[in-house]
Amino acid sequence: MFLSSLSPDTGRLILRLCVGGLMLFHGLAKIMHTGSLDFISGLLTANGFPAVLVYGVFIGEVVAPLMVIVGYQARLGGLLIAINMAMAMFLAHSGDFFSLTEHGGWAVELQMFYLLTALAVMFLGSGRLAFKQD
Repeated sequence: MFLSSLSPDTGRLILRLCVGGLMLFHGLAKIMHTGSLDFISGLLTANGFPAVLVYGVFIGEVVAPLMVIVGYQARLGGLLIAINMAMAMFLAHSGDFFSLTEHGGWAVELQMFYLLTALAVMFLGSGRLAFKQD
């Protein structure tokens, strides 16, 4: 009885705070330590992409997480985070898909967590507990 009375909108809020909040830490770290942009820029150019795309990191790891956290255009924010993570996995972790960590976990489990939770936000939307429900 108790479990059936839980609100799906509260679940959406928890999901948004989780993926948005945790991803925002990555973006803030890149703002504070801009040397990581050189590394990402090198990965982009090595794979045939223009280096200017490095600034997309700020969209995918700062702007989009803020959109998701407050619930403003959360579906779009989830899509932007998912695209950011797909690029990160392609550029920096493509060799890790069939690898395990020293503790036995999947080598890309954190990246896949961000990607899949961002997709969940994209499909579920913000819910009622948001700045602007979508």
